[in-house]
Amino acid sequence: MSEVRLSVEPRTEFGKGAARRTRRAGKIPAVLYGHGSDPRHLALPAIEFARVIRENGSNAVLTLDVDETSQLALTKTITVHPLKNYIEHVDLLVVQRGERVAVDVPVVVTGEPGPGTLVHQELDTISVEAEALHIPEQVEVSIEGAAPGTQILAAQITLPRGAALLTDGEALVLGVNEAPTAAETEESAEAAEETE
Repeated sequence: MSEVRLSVEPRTEFGKGAARRTRRAGKIPAVLYGHGSDPRHLALPAIEFARVIRENGSNAVLTLDVDETSQLALTKTITVHPLKNYIEHVDLLVVQRGERVAVDVPVVVTGEPGPGTLVHQELDTISVEAEALHIPEQVEVSIEGAAPGTQILAAQITLPRGAALLTDGEALVLGVNEAPTAAETEESAEAAEETE
């Protein structure tokens, strides 16, 4: 994953009113912390940051240009407004080149399972440890031709070189089950109606 450069501004006002003013100005309130340093309050450019997340995912590594200095940071938490769907706040973690970090990586299922099957995905993400500038954007799991009864555990997922699994290796990521027949579906629907 490549690093992305953003010009950010320090924030000197705090609280809800100040955060609203920051957002009205087209910026996102953010806090940068880690490595024993005091938290720094920043304002990120909203449009550019949203584009970075859209194109690079939520594990994007940023080079923040602030006060004529540069700081490498990892996006840790993004708070989105539940109704209006805009980014309200961002927590950023200070990282250094060569440092290993723990992140959640999306699991992407590829391929078509065997006929007459249903796929049930238990985990949408797995936790891995990777070098800050080489965080995988996603991990892929192929279910091409998978038969009923197939189970894929976290330890069976192929990780990119240099990444180590943090999720329990025995955790079920997905299972392939036999699809119910039309008669079974009808029976369960009738049973549900009777219980009502």
